[in-house]
Amino acid sequence: MFTPNQIDVRRFFCGCYRKMNDNHPMEAIEALAAGWIREHPEYHSILADEPAALAAIGMAAPEGQENPFLHLSMHLSISEQCSIDQPAGVRAAIETLTHKLNSLHQAHHVAMDELGRMLWESQRRGAPPDAALYVDQLRRKTSN
Repeated sequence: MFTPNQIDVRRFFCGCYRKMNDNHPMEAIEALAAGWIREHPEYHSILADEPAALAAIGMAAPEGQENPFLHLSMHLSISEQCSIDQPAGVRAAIETLTHKLNSLHQAHHVAMDELGRMLWESQRRGAPPDAALYVDQLRRKTSN
């Protein structure tokens, strides 16, 4: 199992950005990442400067800003969840949410909030993540 560290993650996304801009061939995961990078032009200047991105490891994001590497990683995680429907039902929940919001991108952002909440709650309780609750929360978002 591949468990990247912060350096690996930052190099990966900066490399995807570089390949995307230079029209270089990409692996499937890089192409998926590049699609999400295109959706976030506000991150392009950060991704364009790999040395600065690596130097910023351990620094908090400026007030009111997200960590672009975490954000893009969550897009990839949710994409992977949907591709294998794990946890069970997540694919249908995201598809329904996408239809309701008329945007896969916005559906991912809703899922990110729920995924983050599930992980935070898991850490707080010292218990495994409640995947069923995560999917249930996504389903509830489609009925509101």
